[in-house]
Amino acid sequence: MSVHFLHEVERLKKRILSLGAAVEENVRDAVEAIERRDAVLAAQVVAGDDDVDRAEVDIEEECLKLLALYQPVAVDLRYIVAILKINNDLERISDLAVNIAQRAQYLGERAPVPFPFDLRRMADHAQQMLGQCLDALIEQNEAAARAVCAADAEVDAMNRAAYTRVLEALRRDPANAEQILCVFSVARQLERIADHATNIAEDVLYMLRGEIVRHQAEAKGSFPAERVAAAHPGGG
Repeated sequence: MSVHFLHEVERLKKRILSLGAAVEENVRDAVEAIERRDAVLAAQVVAGDDDVDRAEVDIEEECLKLLALYQPVAVDLRYIVAILKINNDLERISDLAVNIAQRAQYLGERAPVPFPFDLRRMADHAQQMLGQCLDALIEQNEAAARAVCAADAEVDAMNRAAYTRVLEALRRDPANAEQILCVFSVARQLERIADHATNIAEDVLYMLRGEIVRHQAEAKGSFPAERVAAAHPGGG
């Protein structure tokens, strides 16, 4: 490929890494907002999503332009295709951070209730997976990408445990059902962030080895969490 193509690819890499850093910050601020019931910080997360949306569109357009102009093959083609997919996952993670921030706004207007599960532990795991998948992208690190894929099962288990704890809390304190369900929906957002981090790790593996690893793991355990999450007002 030409020197100009390599320069464009390097610029694309910087843009996707900048987007990843912005998304990490949104998730971190959203988690802090929900823990502190900080409506001001939550509003900043919601407002910041517009910048992520614009960056996502710009990166997609840049990828399509490179595909059309240079018609790359082999490793170069895999790289651009992977960036297209990672770009989409990062935008979705930012949307999930907005969902968490909106829950913080909702809870900040109501009497506080204790979290029925260890939200901090679950948030730490999801954020660690997000950071690690981005590190795998930066460093082109296959082992780090595979570690992210393996870690997803633990976050899934935390989500199932949260569901059980939420049911118990609802039985003990039905008067605060709305707040409890709102908190549970945060667990669902964190679990989905971990899923998208896993998608990014899988795309890094595709980029490095041309290996499509989606759907190779055993099917995840399911439970009727969606019915619980849907019951809370303002679900997203």
